Amino acid sequence: MRNILITIFTFSFLLLGGCQSSGTAKPDSSAVATPATEAAKPSLSEEARQALTKAEADVKEAKSQKALWTTAQDALKKAQEAAAKGDSAATLKFSKTASEHARLGLMQKTYPLTK
Repeated sequence: MRNILITIFTFSFLLLGGCQSSGTAKPDSSAVATPATEAAKPSLSEEARQALTKAEADVKEAKSQKALWTTAQDALKKAQEAAAKGDSAATLKFSKTASEHARLGLMQKTYPLTK
């Protein structure tokens, strides 16, 4: 019975491991920024820029301690997309959410383990 469970676990991990992407995406040549497109982008407010920097640091810290919630990662991705579009309000909103969820993930590690 124990060998069967080990076999099932091993197969599950191999199956899930095969579903992950290799992370080597080819850059899109149409997404190359030119000086003309850089000048056309609306700029972010200083507050939004600082919030995004803080969110990136908080998510990195949570990830390094293996306490990162997927909601924090998703919110950071949305904040970065909003920053690329120059939307300060959305960047600020999603950055604060990412920071909060990263902080909560780190706090969760301090909770006692259940039996």
